[in-house]
Amino acid sequence: MAAHTNANQTPRRFIKLAEVKTLTTLSTSEIYRRIAAGTFPAQVTLGPKSVAWIEAEVLAWCDALVAQRKAA
Repeated sequence: MAAHTNANQTPRRFIKLAEVKTLTTLSTSEIYRRIAAGTFPAQVTLGPKSVAWIEAEVLAWCDALVAQRKAA
């Protein structure tokens, strides 16, 4: 999937659930549980039966967890 840029020239790439699971090692149910709790980036609706996540948001979530560990 090609990356697109917005006005700030930040690359934006949509990733599907399988890649989100690979990046985070979370299960499908845990991802949706955390979305419902407001502790994980919400998905973007691409169509009536298609959702994806913004890769940069998922990576930022991962980075925030690492930062919390370092602060503890």
